[in-house]
Amino acid sequence: QVQLVESGGGLVQPGGSLRLSCAASGRTFSNYTMGWFRQAPGKEREFVARISTSKSGGSTYYADSVKGRFTISRDNAKNTVYLQMNSLTPEDTAVYCCAAGRMIVAGTSLGVDYWGKGTLVTVSS
Repeated sequence: QVQLVESGGGLVQPGGSLRLSCAASGRTFSNYTMGWFRQAPGKEREFVARISTSKSGGSTYYADSVKGRFTISRDNAKNTVYLQMNSLTPEDTAVYCCAAGRMIVAGTSLGVDYWGKGTLVTVSS
């Protein structure tokens, strides 16, 4: 089992930045591909970003809607994955969830084995 706990959400003005963190416990964090997903009110959950294991090169993949604004990273020593979000817009308002899997297919939730409960990000003036 892997437990995932997100933090860092909150209210931010349009154009602002936030950094989300996801702390993992349980099995070996470094063996898991990590991802971020979000679900806006009244909408389906959507893929945001994914980072592979360091052994696989730590490659990253982003949804087109966040490319160039969001950055996913991981610190295996701290068992933590981050999502740096810049140039936020109201359309980024959502509950952001962290996910872990042996192999998460880029752009999808296929391969996710574990989910966090999420942290709310609200972008509003």
